[in-house]
Amino acid sequence: MKKIAIVGAGPAGVLLAHYLLRRESGYQVDLYERLSDPRTTSFSTARTFPISLTERGLHALNQIPGVEAAIRQIGLEMWGTHFHQGNGKMRSTTRAKPLMTLDRTRLVMLLLDQLTTTYDASRLNLHFNCPCTQINPEMQTLTLPTHVAQYDLLVGADGARSMVRGQFFNTELFEFAQKYTPTDYKSLILPRSDADLEPALEAGKIHSWRIKDGTIVMLLHQPDGSMSGVILFSRQNNQVASLATGQSVLDFFRQHFPEVGQRMPASEAEAFANRPVARILTIRCSHYHYRDSILLIGDAAHAVSPSIGQGCNAALEDVVIFDALLDEYSDHLGAAIEQFTIRRKPDAHALVELGDYAFPSTTGLFVEFVLRQRLADLLHRRFPDRFAPSLSTLVFESSVPYAEILQSHQSWIAKVKQSNEKNFKT
Repeated sequence: MKKIAIVGAGPAGVLLAHYLLRRESGYQVDLYERLSDPRTTSFSTARTFPISLTERGLHALNQIPGVEAAIRQIGLEMWGTHFHQGNGKMRSTTRAKPLMTLDRTRLVMLLLDQLTTTYDASRLNLHFNCPCTQINPEMQTLTLPTHVAQYDLLVGADGARSMVRGQFFNTELFEFAQKYTPTDYKSLILPRSDADLEPALEAGKIHSWRIKDGTIVMLLHQPDGSMSGVILFSRQNNQVASLATGQSVLDFFRQHFPEVGQRMPASEAEAFANRPVARILTIRCSHYHYRDSILLIGDAAHAVSPSIGQGCNAALEDVVIFDALLDEYSDHLGAAIEQFTIRRKPDAHALVELGDYAFPSTTGLFVEFVLRQRLADLLHRRFPDRFAPSLSTLVFESSVPYAEILQSHQSWIAKVKQSNEKNFKT
């Protein structure tokens, strides 16, 4: 039986355990996570965040029996976006296929429950509060707080600051680039309100606000009636990072985002003031495997800006691709992980580029983006053989490879890149 060690029990790591254990070939999976088991430890909503599952992510998850129905119990479908304007008016976009929004931690809990219900300790072992402290690729061992574990394949699914990826720095010809985007963010949580506030924020829609300095608020309804999301702002010349008191937070939102400010209680304003600023790290790697025994997936291989909501979707898609390669190469691990690098890298690098430059930072160019999207989708509906769908439609409603999407919209990406770089320099 082949021993697989997965470091990182996020959505991709747990889903990979599902895919490996359902294969006819014998796999034994040990899943290691430095944090506590979310099913047995209460978690703060401030330490989790909503994710949007698109066609790619949903396809990957729905291959596991029972998961699709369970996701519908904890998530909400989003059929479009309302872009709220300062004058009280609103621009809207619709989707032919909905996004499924849900809390990331609750998705992990669902996948863990399904995993432990289906497989017993003869093939599956979960290790929480168990950070990996050392890897010996020659001996193919992991050093853990309580023991040293042997593996046939080690999978790093441990995020943008991957400990497993750190092992690649000791190898030849490994090229690595990390970059902090010029935009930081803080999470927002608005509890359910019993008051009938106007204007109403329609359920089943993503709600977005933007002000002239490029600061953006995005909020999503949650099944319990609350709303959660983020405020994104430039690291330079912004007002958000300096908001140090609950009153200053309320004053800011009531002035610039009144629909949000009127729904924000004093408790959330105080929590927001004390919440740390989060920075967005993007990752590019020259390869995702080492020899025939180590593989990187998800953010460990290709962390991306959340601006296009594809980080989790791409990570889940990694699992589908690796599973298909195991089929193609008859469970030969070395051949499968080598091919994973070859086939996934063009799309992963394109994904980072799309995340950085699909959406503009200036208001004027953003209006052009919305108009382009409407025109592209209209022309595609009428003349599908002559006109491609819009950039957003391809990203959110299809499984077209990211490299193809980037190629078909290269002129727009170049235009946004030039505008963003100029904007963030000033």
